Amino acid sequence: MVSRIGKKVGEMGFNVGGGAINWFPGHMAAATRAIRDRLKLADLVIEVRDARIPFSSANEDLQSVLSSKRRVIALNKKDLANPNIMNKWIQHFSSCKQDCLSINAHSKSSVNKLLAIVELKLKEVMSREPTLLVMVVGVPNVGKSALINSIHQIASTRFPVQEKIKRATVGPLPGVTQDIAGFKIAHQPSIYVLDTPGVLVPSIPDIETGLKLALTGAVKDSVVGEERLAQYFLAILNSRSTPLHWKHLYNRRKEESQYDFRGKNEDLLGNPFSRKRRLVNESEVLYIEDLVTEVQKALYVTFSEFEGDLKDESELEILIEKQFVALQKAFKIPHKVGAEARTMVSKKLLTLFRMGKLGPFTLDNVPNASNSKP
Repeated sequence: MVSRIGKKVGEMGFNVGGGAINWFPGHMAAATRAIRDRLKLADLVIEVRDARIPFSSANEDLQSVLSSKRRVIALNKKDLANPNIMNKWIQHFSSCKQDCLSINAHSKSSVNKLLAIVELKLKEVMSREPTLLVMVVGVPNVGKSALINSIHQIASTRFPVQEKIKRATVGPLPGVTQDIAGFKIAHQPSIYVLDTPGVLVPSIPDIETGLKLALTGAVKDSVVGEERLAQYFLAILNSRSTPLHWKHLYNRRKEESQYDFRGKNEDLLGNPFSRKRRLVNESEVLYIEDLVTEVQKALYVTFSEFEGDLKDESELEILIEKQFVALQKAFKIPHKVGAEARTMVSKKLLTLFRMGKLGPFTLDNVPNASNSKP
């Protein structure tokens, strides 16, 4: 029986093969209990979500508590999300009477806008409370620590902070922050911000949600497997006909290209978390751009030449296999047989996606008005 594309991409046979995706280390259970206890004391909550998955990056187990608090939803990593769809998500949250702002946690102006909303929502409480508590919560790797550090930098110029402020540690992998630490950011009234560890639900509701969380880095790659994630990402690209959008982009870059960096920096797209960040020189930037062009070309050519029915799940899987072969050549990975080459292809493709080099993507669809909830 033919499976049609109407089925969720994550529910297709080649994606569900690894089973449900659940990652709930012991420290997350303890952290979840601590967060629940402290939420009772919070005057306001900043819930950080990933702008690419505004719905899937919500911790469902905490929503009943969060919805009863003063809350601002901060859709972080807006530079990686489709801006047109982002505007629709903002409108969706507004229709649900929920304050929401898309931000880049590394941008001072972006974080200032968020703080302005926070201060406005706390204004009525400031007059009668000498001390206010703001909690920052969210699933792993949505940028909570980066946001906290930006708030510290802004606060240090605004207020005479008397005690030494400890910077939040930005971990290279999801779920590394295990303690809940408080930071004073203002006087008169005293405002404290609590940074919390990223926590997931003990059981992720469906495979699609789990794959989206893993694809954006909230779940460790090793839990799901890089190859499974790369297959899922390619299935999304193909089901949306995204490779067709790269035809003109590829042609333009081909005309503008004046350099050939083949063979250089072959390890540039290795594990980006395994080494310290270093300065990127012009040749590396051009190498990345050239590599992206090759990848986009490989995906465009395989997609445009494929004559199968992409609404047929098995034929979509055939296309993805062809794309793996083409990507191995695009990444200049030596000819290897089996899992090693596929893993290398998968890691490099995922890195390009997470760097935003393949373009901005929003993976969650905006809910219908009849099914609206923040």
